[in-house]
Amino acid sequence: MSYIYRMQEDYLHYLWEFQKWKGRELMTSEGLPISVIFPGTHNFLSSPDFFNGRLVIGDQEWAGNVEIHIKSSDWYAHRHEKDPAYDNVILHVVWEHDLDIFRKDNSPLPVLELKELVSEKALQGYENLTAASSGKWINCEKDFASIDDFTMGNWLERLYFERLETKSQFLAEVLEKSSGDWEELLFKMLAKNFGLNINGEAFLSIANSIPFKVVRKLRANQEDLEAVFMGQAGLLEKDLEEPYYQNLKERYCFLKKKYGLKVEGVLPVKYFRLRPDNFPEIRLAQLAALYHHQPSLFSQLISSKKTEGLEQLFSCSVNNFWETHYTFSKPHSRRKKRLTPQFVELLIINTLVPVKFYYLKEQGKEGFEPLYEVMASLDKESNQTVGKYNLLRPSTASNALESQALLQLKKEYCDKKHCLQCSVGTKILQRQEQI
Repeated sequence: MSYIYRMQEDYLHYLWEFQKWKGRELMTSEGLPISVIFPGTHNFLSSPDFFNGRLVIGDQEWAGNVEIHIKSSDWYAHRHEKDPAYDNVILHVVWEHDLDIFRKDNSPLPVLELKELVSEKALQGYENLTAASSGKWINCEKDFASIDDFTMGNWLERLYFERLETKSQFLAEVLEKSSGDWEELLFKMLAKNFGLNINGEAFLSIANSIPFKVVRKLRANQEDLEAVFMGQAGLLEKDLEEPYYQNLKERYCFLKKKYGLKVEGVLPVKYFRLRPDNFPEIRLAQLAALYHHQPSLFSQLISSKKTEGLEQLFSCSVNNFWETHYTFSKPHSRRKKRLTPQFVELLIINTLVPVKFYYLKEQGKEGFEPLYEVMASLDKESNQTVGKYNLLRPSTASNALESQALLQLKKEYCDKKHCLQCSVGTKILQRQEQI
């Protein structure tokens, strides 16, 4: 067939997993009939491609693994004969059988060749879906709108769970560096997300530079907390006569010496393209206010069941100085600097729900469903990725759970061209197939 030179293993995985033969009898290269009881569990890591398959080859039933290659000679090219992980392979599924493969006992490994089982039309559909094009935002953009609500809804729920699992890997690293202290983990993640995209890493480095026991000791005094946050961020190094600035600077100098605070590894904060409400001084002042007014933040997070309970955790006020300042200089007319509902929702989406999910998972506790309900109750995020998906298919995302799922879809599937691991891609391909 003309498509052999463009064939990719992911398509062969798809064919085997979904058994796209429509009643055609499967035969080994030696002419033995193959009956598939269970194709196996798809393995996306190293080792054989499908685990624990069950097949009948000839009149013998087999249980074991299935390995898939474009050419059977790839078995030796990948040095599988040297790897004990491949000793339990019971069937070698290939696009083209070009070389006999032998087990360690010199018995031939059964081979299923696929190239005569797949129609040109099916291959053309695969080619259309996965062909590279500089003009496409995603491979399936012409067909994305045709996906039914049931398929899309189920896929988005799975993607959101997958996104939480991905975030849990990062949280596990932070928790380990925090000596297993969940309150410290929450503090560091809140700090990171108070900094948003531009200052997130800088704010995390600030939080990492302050032992959480210091935060615990200082949270009874809002100005002490603020002084330490600002000082570690390098925002108290100027020679200003402003009384409030001088007050914080004096406090910081004392506290830095008392607690032996270091600034090595702290990243500089940025102002480029920031709106004044997101200036580092304002966000750090708000973080200090939060930990002053909510001394048991983690326990309240764990006990909160609904969105309203989470939102109430952030109803705190900065010091009066910040109602007339965005920085330590140039005062402006008085205005409140409370956390906006939109910013609080971002904190719930990116910090509170992932941390609580990870905590419940690690503790072996139930209670994931309320988290999904919280996410479904929040409005969708407004960003370029979500906007483009909603243009392709109106109302694809109507809440925060769905918008988070779309971010996962774009990063892990569309950008990586993993169309055949995506429910949208396989749905489109199945409609085009006539095997």
